[in-house]
Amino acid sequence: MHVIIGFLSSIVTILWLLHRLAEMGIDLGGLNPWSWKRRRKFRAAYEANPIFRLDDPLEATAVLMVAVAKADGDMSGAERRELLDAFTERFHLSNSDAAALLTASTHMLGNGDAVRDSLESVLQPSVDKFSPTQATSAVELLEQVAAVDGAASDAQQALIERARTTLAGHVSSTPATWS
Repeated sequence: MHVIIGFLSSIVTILWLLHRLAEMGIDLGGLNPWSWKRRRKFRAAYEANPIFRLDDPLEATAVLMVAVAKADGDMSGAERRELLDAFTERFHLSNSDAAALLTASTHMLGNGDAVRDSLESVLQPSVDKFSPTQATSAVELLEQVAAVDGAASDAQQALIERARTTLAGHVSSTPATWS
């Protein structure tokens, strides 16, 4: 009987100490491996670069167009106007939506290292959703943006070729338009 009383006293003491630690702000729930894994997965998704999560072909193409415009330095006014015109004419967006898409694409692109270094990873979430006509149109739009200030630079040509090869091998068979 004295063993049972000693065992129950030990359990009560441990529970009381855990309660006092929790009152002082020390939470031992962080030692839970499932909770830790869930928090780590959420933090990785939350802190990740959003350019690697683009799953809409229109948004991915817009970011690529801005990347081509900024491949050899800052974007010129002529390139900005060409991008806005392409967004309104080819993507069938209003002027305000086209300006918002350009701003969002420029912000997501940042300095452009993510696209230059790993274009395939940027296109990976959306490449299977491109129809053959969208893939062809995307490459044409990239070439159109590169030709605004004369002949395309070597950096622009390299980016266009990588986009062409990435889009050529992974398009879906479902027909779709930009709208």
